[in-house]
Amino acid sequence: MLLELQIRDFAIIDRLHLRLEAGFNVLTGETGAGKSIIIDALGTLRGERTDVSLVRAGCSRARIEGIFSLEDSPHLIPVLQEYGVYDEDDGQIILAREISAESGRSVARINGRAVSTSVLREVGGQLIDIHGQHEGLSLFNPRTHLEMLDRFGELLPLRQQVAEVVVRLRRVREELIDLRRSEARRQERIEELHFLIEDVAAAKLRPSEEEDLLRERAVVQNAARITGLANEAYSSLYEGREGGRSPVRPVVAATAQIAAALDELARLDPSVAALASQANDLHYQAEDLAAALRSYRLSLDFEADRIDQIEDRLTVLRDLQRKYGGDIAQLIERAERAEAEIERLTHSSEHIAQLEAQEAHQLAQLTRLARELSAQRRSVGDQLATQIEGAMGDLAMPNVRFAVQMTQSVDPHGVPMPDAAAVGFDKTGIDQVEFLISPNPGEPLKPLARIASGGESARLLLALKSILSRVDEVPTLIFDEIDVGVGGRAGQVVGQKLWAITEKHQVICISHLPQVAAFADAHYHIRKEFRSDRTHTSVHLLSVEERIEELAAMLDGVPSAHSRANAHEILERAERWKRG
Repeated sequence: MLLELQIRDFAIIDRLHLRLEAGFNVLTGETGAGKSIIIDALGTLRGERTDVSLVRAGCSRARIEGIFSLEDSPHLIPVLQEYGVYDEDDGQIILAREISAESGRSVARINGRAVSTSVLREVGGQLIDIHGQHEGLSLFNPRTHLEMLDRFGELLPLRQQVAEVVVRLRRVREELIDLRRSEARRQERIEELHFLIEDVAAAKLRPSEEEDLLRERAVVQNAARITGLANEAYSSLYEGREGGRSPVRPVVAATAQIAAALDELARLDPSVAALASQANDLHYQAEDLAAALRSYRLSLDFEADRIDQIEDRLTVLRDLQRKYGGDIAQLIERAERAEAEIERLTHSSEHIAQLEAQEAHQLAQLTRLARELSAQRRSVGDQLATQIEGAMGDLAMPNVRFAVQMTQSVDPHGVPMPDAAAVGFDKTGIDQVEFLISPNPGEPLKPLARIASGGESARLLLALKSILSRVDEVPTLIFDEIDVGVGGRAGQVVGQKLWAITEKHQVICISHLPQVAAFADAHYHIRKEFRSDRTHTSVHLLSVEERIEELAAMLDGVPSAHSRANAHEILERAERWKRG
């Protein structure tokens, strides 16, 4: 649900702050005041295309920000988490869009984090649906019709059963394809696997052997240097260096002498006890180091031909890697799996027979469920058509014919049909669904998307929305002048249907009909003012008395006693209908 909308320097709007209610929100005002511009601003939050012309003249950028509640959009939370823009503790989401006057480029943000326009479109499209005479509506997209029909008929649980069987059937068929492909070169593959097993076993491979050999080779190649450094270090620790002007005492002996001197000093002056302890520790560490170094020296036993042995072994390993591909660890793993593959290939004909039986069973199960789902869709489609034709009659279009067209595509590997060829399937079943309409008597039914008349489109949209709104997950529905071409009597019905949609949705509507505006739970007046040679747009939430004045103006241009009385009666009639 849209809680607040802030618009700054967008088209003719300098600054506008709109707080909206949960039910039926109506925007009215004179032509050109900026009502449709507010809808355009909301369109930018759905990721619609922007350009430099949307920035108010003389301003550097336009900014639109919408604050939405997530209480009625739990389905959106996984999407927000996927893109890293979900604030768990807030329960709200803020969509923002800035448009640069210099470049015309825009920057989109969700909860303060920059996102691509495609992400904004995905998120915004699940929060707002904008309907008007000329909008490319989701409702008029044939790809959405199947979803709407299944939601209307409460067929989603059955469709989910179909989807689960489809997944199992596809998995079995993929395994069969692999097995049948393998069958053609089955014996050749068995021989390849035997060679792999024998070569890996003969080589006695270890997972980390190559890395260990490379490390050892580096050591052997530097044998003389390593031995010399070890001897030099040990000599300094235990033997010292004779000769020269200043013979060097062994480090171990020197640290022992230092420790003894400091021990004696500590007996005379206890304040240096810590130094004595430190000297003793240093002496012990020197002795430990000398012992460890002695062990290391003794372990240095470089065989004359060891480097040749290492190189020969590395050659064996690399030959195997070139022959079979992959590293040593992968070769070992493949050899371990080879036995199981040989077993499967040896008995592949038996396995194929088992899989073919499974395929037949899954296909039979899918056939039963898919046919049942298709039959229920046909029944539900007839119910939907009847309800929509009735709603169009209420909206002064009694001659409209509506139908749900269901088609299927031939597929020899699909679901067998009685007295017909097999048909293709996917996780939604075997049907392609599209809504058809004939607005006028004698005209054939045509796809919904080809309707030419804006007025017919708007009323059909309202009829569809009034019926399908209970299965529509988008929380905020916006109707832009959906009552164009509708008279006063039909306007009463338009208002009733729009208000009824608010049972499960927030509705925002721009209207020129007082009969529609009278049903508003929150009525806003949009006004255009001229100050300092500039146009400014303001919005005001009307009180009951102000609503009567606005409805009277909508009826008669200039409010009069008569138009005020009519406005009062229209408002009372709407309130009585809303109370039931």
